[in-house]
Parts: sequence; C-alpha cells; structure tokens
Amino acid sequence: MVFVHPDGRREEHEGSDGQSVMRVATSNLVSGIIGECGGDLSCATCHVFVDAAWAQSVPTKTAAEDDMLAVTAEEPTEFSRLCCQIYCGRETDGIVIHIPRIQR
Repeated sequence: MVFVHPDGRREEHEGSDGQSVMRVATSNLVSGIIGECGGDLSCATCHVFVDAAWAQSVPTKTAAEDDMLAVTAEEPTEFSRLCCQIYCGRETDGIVIHIPRIQR
C-alpha cells in the first residue's frame, strides 16, 4: 500500500492478509496515523482519505465509523475513512491512502 503525506511524500509498505491498514501504518511508524485506541473504533486518530481511484475497493462505512468520522481533527470528505476499518487483501492490494494534515 502507498501512504501519501500532506507534502506529497510517498511511502510504501506491505501488510499481511487481514491486517488493518492502521496496523500496517503504526507498525511501520508512518507519521500522521496515530491509532491511539489500537483499532477499537473509538478515537478517530487513524483518519485517512482513500484515494478516489480506490474508493470502490473498500467496504462501505458502518454507522459507528461514520459517527467517529464526525469528530476527526481535519474535516472529513466523501473519501474519509478510519484506516482501522480497512483491511489488507486482494481488493486493497496497492491501495493509495492520503494522510490528513492534522490528527488529534
């Protein structure tokens, strides 16, 4: 997967099948993705923007995720997701994730 920082810098990391994008990011010290709650869908510090070209490759947001996106530090968009809710797999192989300028 490719993480795109707000300054345009890109970094690529591989995840294991079934591993969350948040876990890949935090395990590889990707700056800007905190994952404070460890993936329990209770903090919104793993807010990201899924690249528009990949938006159809990720599952639909749950109501709980949508509620958490309402409290992100940076204004959410139609491409906003919590990356603890996106998992590595065939559908997301090579996914491009944009990191917000600010997190809580």
